[in-house]
Amino acid sequence: MDKGPRDEHRLEESMVTDFEKDMSYGDYLHLNQILSSQHRLSGHHDEMLFIIIHQTSELWMKLIIHELTAATDHIVAGHLEPSFKMLSRVARVQQQLVQSWNVLSTLTPSDYMEFREKLGNSSGFQSFQNRLIEFAMGQKNSQILAVFRHQPELYESMMAALNKPSIYDAAIGALAARGLPIDQSVLNRDWSVIYQENASVESAWLTVYRDVHNYWDLYELAEKLVDIGSQQQFWRFNHMSTVERIIGNKKGTGGSSGVSYLKKVVEQPFFPELWTLRTKL
Repeated sequence: MDKGPRDEHRLEESMVTDFEKDMSYGDYLHLNQILSSQHRLSGHHDEMLFIIIHQTSELWMKLIIHELTAATDHIVAGHLEPSFKMLSRVARVQQQLVQSWNVLSTLTPSDYMEFREKLGNSSGFQSFQNRLIEFAMGQKNSQILAVFRHQPELYESMMAALNKPSIYDAAIGALAARGLPIDQSVLNRDWSVIYQENASVESAWLTVYRDVHNYWDLYELAEKLVDIGSQQQFWRFNHMSTVERIIGNKKGTGGSSGVSYLKKVVEQPFFPELWTLRTKL
């Protein structure tokens, strides 16, 4: 006998439907907590978009930090290959974050003005996870820690992150471990300050790029770093462009100059020698 339309949509008998005692999909992901964490402070429709974009971005940032931390640990231990998959994943996640600005750009200036005052002094500038990503990639800035002083535990963890070697410091250490000459001032520097270009580091990377056969793993590491550095710059640029589209030259909610400040941030490069050496190859 032919099956009727209703039979085609019947659940398979083996599918579990009783979760009185077992863990369900929603239980595993704690969806009740996640999906009930969007609290609009205005009655404006588009505030929901604003909240979800930023909450989702923070979840992606958490994954980036997870991957960058593990990748850095592998590089420090001299195990470069496991880091490559992690850094590829970071670059893919960064692409998601870049695209999120395109969604937020559907928020018009007049829409945003309907609820902007409800934000008070809160600002994306205060995202501690974005700061942890910047620290992990070498953009150290001790002044930013003042933003987190009201949360002692977070402040301490941020201070610890500030004083840890970045993934680029780990990569430079990998160059030295392979016998490439690196100045001791670079290998034993103060990790809490932003990295400055060094001729010995550029020379070492040039050796790697000119002899890929013998330094394939270091070459691949360099290109993975270029990938995540590029994506982070795309994210910064799209952030600046979206803010400019929505608020123009108004000040940011956190007190910054807004677009002018973000333009300065875009000009701060990651992994400088990996860009300058390209003109010398």
